[in-house]
Amino acid sequence: MPSSKKLTAAAIIAVATMSVFAVSTSVPAAAHSDMAKSQPNIVETAQSTGVHNTLIAAVQAAGLVDVLSSPGPFTIFAPTDVAFAKLPEGTFETLVKPENQGALTSILTYHAVAGNVTSADLIALIHENGGKATIPTVAGGTLTARIDGGAVIITDAAGRKSAVTQVDVQTANGVIHITDGVFLPG
Repeated sequence: MPSSKKLTAAAIIAVATMSVFAVSTSVPAAAHSDMAKSQPNIVETAQSTGVHNTLIAAVQAAGLVDVLSSPGPFTIFAPTDVAFAKLPEGTFETLVKPENQGALTSILTYHAVAGNVTSADLIALIHENGGKATIPTVAGGTLTARIDGGAVIITDAAGRKSAVTQVDVQTANGVIHITDGVFLPG
């Protein structure tokens, strides 16, 4: 599912446009609600990728499975297993301990945005705001999105930069954008 290439802004817009066009032209309007019901939710989708095992373990340890399986909609910036492996040694193991559930929940909800924010929405927001968009997270913090070298780059409160490597993975309760880094709230 994830690609090792960083997507260009033009490619993101093209993919988003083609996806919207394909859905709106090939599926009758009445069928859209049926598709959402049969489509997997955010948790089920992440479980099926084979590259989000660490994220799913974190979501389970934080007790967020039910929340991320609820109707939403949510936009999730989903770090891969490789992204989690970039954290300092022992960080993940420490975070999933029961006594650190609050900190883990804060980090995970820092990857979530209320609503369904597609790549086209994100790029439009970046352009409308002079090349930089501030995105409020469910955790109460903000992320900053820019286009750099043709890729959408997200900067967290700690100043860490992560690239969005795959966009618009549609789920029954929102959308997932895959990232090559873990966001830290500060």
